[in-house]
Amino acid sequence: MADDIWQRREIESPCIKICVVHPEARLCTGCLRSIDEIGRWSRMTPDERRTVMEDLPSRAGAFSKRRGGRAARLARR
Repeated sequence: MADDIWQRREIESPCIKICVVHPEARLCTGCLRSIDEIGRWSRMTPDERRTVMEDLPSRAGAFSKRRGGRAARLARR
């Protein structure tokens, strides 16, 4: 099959094109990777990428706490 020649076996990037770095967690709010991980992604081995991908679900809680809004203003009083 000719199509088998062009298949890539690399782990795809978790990027979802929402590239905003959380100021406290220092993680991208879209893909949950650190700036270092994003910068090195294309040079990582498949095992390194797999390790990052397995760790991403545990990072999701880093953004669950709200930092502002009405509740925060009331708490400062």
